[in-house]
Amino acid sequence: MTNYHRPAHIYLRPSFGAGLRLLGVVIILGLLQPAPPLISFGPRVEVVTNQPILGVHTRLTDEVEEWKIQRTMQMVREMGASWIVEFFPWAYYQANDGSIAWEHPDLVIGHAQANGLKVIARIGYTPDWARPPETPLTYLDGESYKAFAAFAAAFAERYKDSVDYLIVGNEPNLSFEWGYRATSPEDYVDLLRVVYPAVKAVDPGMAVLAGALAPTLEPEGSPWATNDLVYLRGMYEAGAAGYFDGLAVHAYGLTFPADAEPGEDILNFRRIELVRKIMVEFGDEATPVYVTEMGWNDHPRWSMAVHPGQRIEYTIDALDYAAEHWPYVKVLAIWAFRYPAPTRSYPDYYTLVTPEFVAKPIYEALKAYTHE
Repeated sequence: MTNYHRPAHIYLRPSFGAGLRLLGVVIILGLLQPAPPLISFGPRVEVVTNQPILGVHTRLTDEVEEWKIQRTMQMVREMGASWIVEFFPWAYYQANDGSIAWEHPDLVIGHAQANGLKVIARIGYTPDWARPPETPLTYLDGESYKAFAAFAAAFAERYKDSVDYLIVGNEPNLSFEWGYRATSPEDYVDLLRVVYPAVKAVDPGMAVLAGALAPTLEPEGSPWATNDLVYLRGMYEAGAAGYFDGLAVHAYGLTFPADAEPGEDILNFRRIELVRKIMVEFGDEATPVYVTEMGWNDHPRWSMAVHPGQRIEYTIDALDYAAEHWPYVKVLAIWAFRYPAPTRSYPDYYTLVTPEFVAKPIYEALKAYTHE
């Protein structure tokens, strides 16, 4: 008797009629599924708070589901924060033919406006067509300053009725944020000289913010960073004062309480006072400061973290201290409100809300604080 084996695919392949029946089942199941909810911005709702200085840095750049964008803005408002800082990457939106995809920024800014939130927009990241090959997204040199300024102007033109503040770049005193090149304040001031007039030409009322400088104690000649105080002084010496309307600053408390004394050899919350001293030294005391990242971390094993209760205490103390002592500071934006997905490392312990929108104790404490 012949031992005949059919190819396996003969046993697995359904008949033509069975395939049609299966297709029909799939279509029916698809029709039975509810349609995606229609999300609208809705009527504008104002923020109720007794701490108008409070803001948060949202992380919606990579958030693709609109309901999550909307829910983020609602929870920010309900917490009593009046401000958001958000990143809008040039590289994500503009193609090399000049066309700009505004859909995602429209959603973020639209939902912020609907919830009565003031938007500080940070722009950065260079598209591949505007930088040399094999360079990172943060690489931006003088060859592309005009292209970056054109995008900044297009952004200002589109959102002139909904965004009042625009940050040029991010932490330019860090090598990583400057395309792994030397962190030159002169280069950054050259960028401001191109961007500032381009934005003002389309929206004279938009405040252009310089910075935001990263607090660092790197020594002179470090390939990784330039001390923020040294960098700021270099900016003024290079003529920056006429090309920004406000200075964006980052201030992390690390393990120090909010009222710990500042020092040039210490990184803590009140380092802002040393930044301000330089501004006054150069006759720029009329220019306000916007703290676009600040806060404490409560990771259980990170050496620069504090206990959860201390994090709450220090954060509220920082808001009280700024309101009493820093009339030149217009906002304290906590990093970060929520991440779209967990990092599974210590950065998760900077957030106020989990990726699943579960409010952490610090969120509830700030909500109670702003509604006392």
